[in-house]
Amino acid sequence: MSFVNTEFFVFIVLALLCYYAMNLIRPIKKYQWIWLLIVSYAYYLSFGVKTAFFILYTTCTTYIGARIIGFFISDNKKKSIELNASISQYDKKESRKQLKIKKRIVVIAVLILNFGMLAIVKYGTFFIENINSLLRVTGNTNQINVWTILLPVGISFYTFQSMGYMIDVYQEKYEPEKNLFKFALFVSFFPQIMQGPIGRFNKLATQLFDNHKFDLTRLEYALQLVGWGLFKKIVLADRAAVFVNQVFDNYIDYYGFSVIFAVLLYCIQLYADFSGGMDIVIGTASMFGIELDENFRQPFFSKSISEFWRRWHITLGTWMKDYVFYPFSLSKAMSKFSKFLKKHCNQYIGKTLPICLANLLIFFLVGVWHGAAWKFIVYGMYNGVIIAFSNLVEPLYKKCLTICHINSKSKGWGIIQILRTFILVNIGWYFDRAVSLSAAFIMMKNTFFNISLSQIFDGSLYQMGLEQLDFVIILLGCLVWFIISLLKEKGIKVRKAISDMPLVLRWAIYMLLIFSTGIVGYIGSRNATEVLIEG
Repeated sequence: MSFVNTEFFVFIVLALLCYYAMNLIRPIKKYQWIWLLIVSYAYYLSFGVKTAFFILYTTCTTYIGARIIGFFISDNKKKSIELNASISQYDKKESRKQLKIKKRIVVIAVLILNFGMLAIVKYGTFFIENINSLLRVTGNTNQINVWTILLPVGISFYTFQSMGYMIDVYQEKYEPEKNLFKFALFVSFFPQIMQGPIGRFNKLATQLFDNHKFDLTRLEYALQLVGWGLFKKIVLADRAAVFVNQVFDNYIDYYGFSVIFAVLLYCIQLYADFSGGMDIVIGTASMFGIELDENFRQPFFSKSISEFWRRWHITLGTWMKDYVFYPFSLSKAMSKFSKFLKKHCNQYIGKTLPICLANLLIFFLVGVWHGAAWKFIVYGMYNGVIIAFSNLVEPLYKKCLTICHINSKSKGWGIIQILRTFILVNIGWYFDRAVSLSAAFIMMKNTFFNISLSQIFDGSLYQMGLEQLDFVIILLGCLVWFIISLLKEKGIKVRKAISDMPLVLRWAIYMLLIFSTGIVGYIGSRNATEVLIEG
């Protein structure tokens, strides 16, 4: 059930009516969360019954693992209280050590079970194909049969969210949830099942399980966000996809500005589709009284690649930072490595290089997260190498600015940094969108081959599925988007500002958004259909 499907909005309306009707009936209003669980599983099952096994598997293994750890912790505390006066400090230390070992065994087992399942269903074919390629290179005629497993909807998101919960319980940040069905709701809450954001139990639990009253202002804010998300997805992302698909899927035939425009339009498509989806997700959750974490924060105002990733897919970045970056960079091995570097190199290298290695690991995992292909791994490492290199040469960079008498805090230099980051980000899109790694390098070569300004004016750009009007709509849509982003960057709450406008003006904006999405979005869908038919 797609976010831009009429069935989805009918589903939401019915779900909301029942949800808030329960609040009017005192004996059952505290069970609103049960209705949310039913709705979440109904939504998930709409994509197919077969994949339900995977979400149940993650839910049950994580729940059981967390409860076992909770039992170990409570049992240890109970024994410590009973024997506090009679046991030595050594025995207490041994008891804590045994508890840590038990907890570690359980958490490792649950992580292996769940990340192992994710690896099998998402990356199994990739591993087998690469093993077969290696066998062919070595002259071995034996080949491993490739199996096909239907990739469950949202498995990366709910696996990462559940494993974050498991690690938090292991670290005793909070007690494990005792109610299996409440935990099942945390794993399967339907707005975030397809695109995230990756939530934290301590932030979501109270919201999910509390009673929520109907709030007209909250509903208005939520509808604003959903409408804006639909505009980005239908008017901008779907339209840009027509041109992008034509060039990237037939990359051998295109050169110069055709490729440059395809990359720029892919940037618009990806950002509009992903952030638009997030707007719909967060807006839908807000209708039920659940406030999800922000996942995008004007990323194209970033002045560096590292800042870009702090603003892009924020919850994935914070998950990686909390559960991979810090444990790796603060590990005993990295601590020893840092001391070695400080002793044999200098303080800066000793402090920075371990962080660089942690960043490389993070972005390798980010690449793997994006998909089972070498192009995604290269995409991740491309970003990781830039960030690591930037960290290493930061003193030299600052010295160069001083020598050139450049004020690093000036607005002019800030704009140059933003443009530089934008170019670096768009180079990365070659790897992200190309049909293969080799295709990405061919497209990079073709960008600078046979390049001519005449391509912009000779009408050839209008032979790839989009007409002149479509480019005008994309340009105007991006201009509106830029203005809204700029206002948000300056701290202005756009949705509140609109809600505070006079009724006539406010509804004029709403109607403009609704009709422009419906009418202009239809043109984009029509063009996309024509290209598919002609192809």
